[in-house]
Formats: sequence, structure tokens, C-alpha cells
Amino acid sequence: MSNIDDTDSLDGCRFDAVFEQRASLDNYYRSLKKLILKYQSPTTGLYPVSTSHDTSGTTITKTDSPDGSVRQTIYCCMSSWALSLAYKKLDNDNGRTQELQQSAVKSMRGILFCYMRQSNRVEQFKKFQNAEDALHSRFNLMTGDELVRNYPHMQMDVIGLYLLTLVQMIASGLKIIYSMDEVNFVQNLVYYVERAYRTPDFGLWERGTKNNNGTRELHSSSVGMVKSGLDAINGFNLFGSQGTAWSVIYVDIDAHNRNRTIFETLLPRESSSKNTDLALLPTLTFPAFAIDNAELRGKTKAKVINKLQGRYGVKRFLRDGYRTVLEEEGREYYRPAEIKLFDRVECEWPLGFLFLILDGLFTGDQQQVNLYHEKLQSLLITDKKGVRLVPEYYYVPQDVVDLERSEPGSQFRLSSHDSQAVFLWGQALYTIITLIMDGLLATVDMDPIGRSETNKRIVSSSYNHDNCFQQQGPSDLVVQMCIIAESSRLQALLSTYGILSQTPHQVEPMQIWSPSGLVDIYEQLGVNKKLGLSGRPNRPVGALGTSKIYRIEGQTIMCYPLQFELQDFYMGQDILLLVDEIKQTLRFIRDQWNIRKRPTFCCIMREDSFKNSSSLTHILDLLSSFKHGHCDGVPVRLERLQTMLNSAAIEHLDFFRYGSATQRRYTLPLTLNP
Repeated sequence: MSNIDDTDSLDGCRFDAVFEQRASLDNYYRSLKKLILKYQSPTTGLYPVSTSHDTSGTTITKTDSPDGSVRQTIYCCMSSWALSLAYKKLDNDNGRTQELQQSAVKSMRGILFCYMRQSNRVEQFKKFQNAEDALHSRFNLMTGDELVRNYPHMQMDVIGLYLLTLVQMIASGLKIIYSMDEVNFVQNLVYYVERAYRTPDFGLWERGTKNNNGTRELHSSSVGMVKSGLDAINGFNLFGSQGTAWSVIYVDIDAHNRNRTIFETLLPRESSSKNTDLALLPTLTFPAFAIDNAELRGKTKAKVINKLQGRYGVKRFLRDGYRTVLEEEGREYYRPAEIKLFDRVECEWPLGFLFLILDGLFTGDQQQVNLYHEKLQSLLITDKKGVRLVPEYYYVPQDVVDLERSEPGSQFRLSSHDSQAVFLWGQALYTIITLIMDGLLATVDMDPIGRSETNKRIVSSSYNHDNCFQQQGPSDLVVQMCIIAESSRLQALLSTYGILSQTPHQVEPMQIWSPSGLVDIYEQLGVNKKLGLSGRPNRPVGALGTSKIYRIEGQTIMCYPLQFELQDFYMGQDILLLVDEIKQTLRFIRDQWNIRKRPTFCCIMREDSFKNSSSLTHILDLLSSFKHGHCDGVPVRLERLQTMLNSAAIEHLDFFRYGSATQRRYTLPLTLNP
């Protein structure tokens, strides 16, 4: 009898827990509908830049429609997606999971719709990176039309954030991409951002340099967000787990490496004019998790906190005049040296505390979570109905500016909160935070591909394929080496020195290609005549790209590096220079390789290289070092090409499958004699 009573008691406890969970989620649902979803455009799915003028209950015409912000929209749809993931854990959610998911899908597709209407800009920008060709970061809220007025649209981080969020949502089970036209366009968005490492933009705050004079600069936060987007989307299938082989997105490993290298070089600074910036927080924590180096991450985070944190939040950057009482309204740019007026009276943003709380939640630092959650609670505004709102910023009143400047942090600040306004970005993040802190949502739910270090160990292995980018390569990385001799006569000569080599005929059915052959193949990736998109720009394949082996239409292809290309790299005929270039390339591959399997280096030997007796010693010394397994400090393994396939990094180019260009078979681009 007691066993029956215990079972009934246990069932009752479970029922109470589920009932309490449902009640909590229903409260979140009502709050989200009131504070965020009510501002979503019914036509485009975008969210407005500002809600100061609440038009949610009125008819909006094309002419009086406010701007729709891409960044604001992404964070708002994250909140509805987060709540849908929490509802998904219930057996009976009254259809709210589907409703919230579709709200997020509508927003992401709304952004895609606006972007695709600007495909001509994508085509031009991916080739020339001109600011006037940049995709817009704001659109007409109701129609998705371009803004006719001048605006600093060039914000590379927004595109990176969109790509990252797209992958996270699709990985969670949402269906966002519907057609191959859309797949092709997303592939071109990858081309659009691949050169972010060398593209100055206006940054997250849309002002460029801190002087606010219309000048763009290279921002760590922008490069880092792009790097995260490329990390996430490389090898990802946009149709989800049921997708086809040709709906996979490809990222140039060399372009990714350049973004990673420049990003880590810029840190812990934000840019040349900004010592540090609040914009770095979403880069180092949720949603980007862009910094791989733990020491550099800690140094960057500490610098933001030490220099920008205040009682009321985190300053955007030092001498930021935005929304201070000293900033002259209506004037777009500052006068020379005007930013000195804003020294020590910059506005403080609770948004910074939100990102620091998220950082603590995703790293498991409960002490940090408690610290900043307590700070945040005192900053929240309670409206007439008891709803807790996140203000956009706190500013120094006019009458105490001098006192605050003389003693920073001593004066009381006023909230920017308008009784009719909701700061959508902050409110969306606050919703995600409270869902996690209340135990209704896990951090891994918001990070299904395992971007954060904590979640990386527990996500599905399907998102960690062989060619996905790792934080770093193995410390004992071995570079696989194959030597291809131009002729049988040269092969016989090398064998007298005990050096293993093969001719192109001996590696068959594998083929040896020049890098230009691979460029020709990649030029077909993302081509879409309906959208006017030409595919990958005609850019050379770098040392990391030629260290992969490729499978194309059933053929196995090995590309040799650009140094051996006589047509494009005539300096390779200087043997001493060529030997030095080979050593440098091997060191570069060892230091920068971040793929699970090994790189394979194809070394081309030509008879001309052995005709000059003065250079013969240098090249034989190089080849001898390959034979002994160590070249200038780099571990190498010299083998026949066929025996190295199992351990080699192999890229399957399945997109190369149809159209007139594929009716012919590629012949061997390598001009060697068998």
C-alpha cells in the first residue's frame, strides 16, 4: 500500500513541476507578445530601429514607415526562437512552439528577402569592396525597400551575425532556406564577407572612427563576427539534416585564416582609434564566441571591464558623445577634436551587463552571473503594469556634467527610458537570460553547433565534420609530402639520391592540377543567372587550400601550390628563392592549419631546376630533409600519394554536377611530361 502511495506522490510532484513550468512559459509568452512580437512587421518580419513612436496598433503606409534594422531583427528573433526551444520541451504546448518558431523564420526570411533584392550590390561588393555597393543594414519596415537617404550601411558584422544565426537556427530544426536560388545567394554572402579582414567599415555603432567624421576603419568586432559566421557555415547544409549534397556551403580556408589572423592581431584593441569597445563583448561571448585563444579572450574582456564599466552599465567606447547632453542634435558629424568634450561623461549602457551575464552563463561562471545580474536589477525600469524593462542607456544630466567629469562615477544618472518605448535589443537579450536562469532553457539549446567551449563537448558530432575549422591544429602536426617529378628521367635521377618521387602517370587515376584549375571549378560555385550572381571571384587558391585533396565528379585531384606555377609565379625559376618559399610555406601550413586531418603538400620538381650545378646542392638538401622527416623545424612525411589518402584532408566538391560547363571533363592543367 505504501508503494502505491509513493508512486502517486511522485506522479503528483511531476505534474506540479510540469504545471509550474507551463505557467512560467506562458508568462514569458505574454511578455514577449507585448514587448517584442507586437513590433514585428506583418509584411517583412523586420523589427523597427526604435519603438518610441508606437505604431503597432495603427495602419502604416509606405511613406511613414519607420526603418527596419537588420541587427535589431536578428536579436529579436533570437528571443522568440529561444522561447520556442523552451516550449518544445513540453508535450502539449498549445501550438506555441510552432508559432514562435515561425515568427523567427519570418524574420530571418524577411532579412534574406531584403538582401536578395540587392543581389546586384553583392555581385559588385564581393569583387571590389566599395562602400557604396555595401548591403543595407536598414530597410523600409513595411516594404523592405532600400532607404533613399544617405546612411552608413557598411557594417560587416551584421552579415557575419546573420550567417551565424542562420546556421544555429537551422541546426536546431528550423526550415529557413527553401530553394537553390537562396542557397546560391547565401554562398555569395560568404564571398561578400570573406575579405572583411581588409575592409574598413562603420562598425557596430555605425559611426566609423571614434571621431565620427564619416571615416571608416577596420574593427576587431566586425572581423571577429565574420570569422564566427565563416566558422559556423563552413560545410553546413542549408537544407538541414535532410539536405542534398549541393546545398552545402563552402568557405575558402585561406580567407578564413586571414580573418582569424587579423582578428587576433588587432585584439585586444577594437580599432586604430578605439582602445577598446563594448562591441567586443558579443564577439567574445554569445552569440559569436569568436576568440579561440583563452589568454587573449581574458585580456580583451578585462580591458573592456576595466576601462568602460560603470555603475549604470558599460560605455560604448571612450569619448563617445552619442546621446550625451553635450552632443548637438541634428548634426551628423563632429568637428575636429570635439570628442574631448565627451571625456568621462559618456553614456553607460546596461546592454554591457547583459552580455557579461551571458558570458557567465555560457562559461559556467556563476559568480560573474550573480555579480552582473545584481547590478542589472537596480537599473531595470518597471512600467505601470509591473513589467521589467531594460533601458537603452543612462546619461549624465546637464547640471552635473562638470562634477562628473572631475570625479567620474560620482553623480546620479538618468535613464533614457521613454514611457512608450522598448529597447528591443536589450529586452530580447534579457528574455534569453531569464529563460536560462529560470532553468527553462539550457545554453546548449541556444548553441546547437557548439560554438562555446562548454557546449562544444556535448553537441552532435554531425556538426564537427572533418573539414570544419578547429580552434587550432594538433601541436605535433605532420605535413604529408609527395614529390612529383616532371619526367621519368628526373625520377631516376632523384632515386640515385634515395629520394622517393612519382610521375603524373604513376599517380593515376589521381590527377595533379595547377591552382588555376581549382579556381575555374570554384567560379561555378554560387552562380545564379536569375539573381545576376557570378559565383566565386577569380581569386587564387592559397597554401592552405592547395593542401587539401579534392574529389570532383568521381575524380581525385591534388593541386600544387602557387610557387610552382610558372605562368603566374615566374620567381619560382630562381631555385634559391623557390627553396626559401617552400620552407616558409611549410612553416605557414604548420602554424595555421586548423582542420582535423593532415595537410598534403605537392612538391613539383622540373628538370630545369637540376641543370644549374650551383643550385643543385640547395635543392638536394631540401629534398633530403623531406626524406629524413624534418624540414626547417617542420615535421614532414614523404610517401607515395596513394598511401596518404586515409589521413589527408579531403574536400568533396559535390556542387560541380550540372550545366554546360560540366558537360566537358577537365583535362590535366599541369603541363608536365609523363
